This record gives sequence, structure tokens and C-alpha cells, in this order.
Amino acid sequence: MADQLIKVPNAKVALSTSSVYPETTSSAFELARRLGYDGVELMVGIDPVAADIDAVEKLRDYHGIPVLAVHAPCLLITQRVWGTDLWAKLDRSAEAAQRLDADVVVVHPPFRWQREYARGFVDGIRRLTESTGITFCVENMYPWRTPGGELKAYLPGWDPTGRDYADLTLDLSHASTSGQQSLDLARAWGDRLKHLHLTDGTGSAKDEHLVPGRGDQQAGKVLEYLAEQDFSGHVVLEINSRKCETRAQREADLAESLAFTRLHLAAPVTPSYSVDSGGVASAL
Repeated sequence: MADQLIKVPNAKVALSTSSVYPETTSSAFELARRLGYDGVELMVGIDPVAADIDAVEKLRDYHGIPVLAVHAPCLLITQRVWGTDLWAKLDRSAEAAQRLDADVVVVHPPFRWQREYARGFVDGIRRLTESTGITFCVENMYPWRTPGGELKAYLPGWDPTGRDYADLTLDLSHASTSGQQSLDLARAWGDRLKHLHLTDGTGSAKDEHLVPGRGDQQAGKVLEYLAEQDFSGHVVLEINSRKCETRAQREADLAESLAFTRLHLAAPVTPSYSVDSGGVASAL
């Protein structure tokens, strides 16, 4: 029987700058370098520095840590970052990505009150990818639950599976909150899956963003599946470390997350040859 080998895809492992909050974007670059991440994903607007591309460029160069992706300011708390013109914000996100040598912009689907933006969203995202050369990856979200039932918060919807998006971001915590399994989504999306927000959840109505492996999303199996598929996108650790009482605890969670990713982002392969005791290879 042939010896089993391990293959590791070319995917880079990045740290979302949101993962260090309430510490700063500067702290994210520092920790990414010290812990051995391949780069960062910039969450625009998480603090004032994150919206200042001049400052981000200086952090990138000082720490020697590349920016692999830019998360557009489309969260509730960043709605007014870079103005209120939604398409202008995406244009500016693409410009930031180009300047920082990132190749991905992550964007959420529109909120339901952004009706005009939502009406042209699917086609608009396609046009932006084609015109800028930056891959706009639409992220899966989740239903908002209220005492009166589910609130339709997103248009055209929180689940991008059946939508005509070419490129998608899979967020494991969002999948958990929506009652889905990330491995099922990864298989269903196929080569549309270009970007991963690696985290976890326990099915709570709250978007938990746990350290991967501490929830119900089979995060290790998701990574192993991607390794089997030779995934070449970015794997971004996007965890919530706000409850960490000390810097040391936050750093430990980020180190654990990276170690988990490196361990599972690999797949066994059986070579098409065997090696005899004399070191001679022969076809199987």
C-alpha cells in the first residue's frame, strides 16, 4: 500500500482587524506579525485608523504584513463611514484594495430599507468585479429573530445560495445563527466560494463569532474539505475577543485559532506511485 501524503492548498490565513476589538487596527497588524498570520483583512471603520488608508498603508509597510482583503463599511455600526452613498462606498473600497494590493472586497447584502441599492445590487456587484479587477465576495448573513418572529432584514435576502453572485464569502458564525451547516454551504457553492470567515457558533440567535472548534459548525471538516478542493482563496480568522479580560487571553485565542487553521487546512492524498525499500518508485 502506498504511503499517505498530505497536501496543503495555497490559501493564505489572515487575521481580521475586527478580531482584536476593542484594541486597535494597529494592534491587529502587530499581533498578526507576531503570531505568524499571512496577512490581515481590513475591517473598514472598526476604528478611525481603519478608515484612513494612508495610515493603514503605513501600518502594512512598518509591520511587513500584507492586507489581503478589505471589508467594506456595510455593518450597522459603519453605515456612515465614507459617507452614505452606498455605491460610492463600494467604489472607495475597491480603490482601497487596489492601493493596498488586496484582491478581495467583502460586502454584505443590502438592508431592507436600502431598497434602491438592493434593486440593482446583484448586477452592480458583477459590474464592480469586472471593472475594478477586485473580487467582490458577497457574504452569507442570517435572519433577525424578534419576539414576533423573523424580521426580513436583508434584500434580496440573507442567504446568497440561490442568488446570481459569482463570488461568495462563507462566514461560519452566520451559518450557525441561521441554522445552517457551513460544510453543506461550501459543497453547494462549489467554486463560487472564494473567501472564508473562519469562526464558529452554537446556533444562538446572537452572532457569536467563537474561536473555531468551539461551536457546532465542524470548522475542522470545512477546512479539510477546502484543502481537498485545493482552495486558493483567503481564510480569515474573524472571532469576537471582546470578552477577553487581558491582552494575554486575546493573544492566546488568536494563536489557538491560527494553530487550528494550520492543522486542519490539509488533506490526505494517496500518490499514484509506491516506493520500495530500496527507494525506487513504481506506478500503482
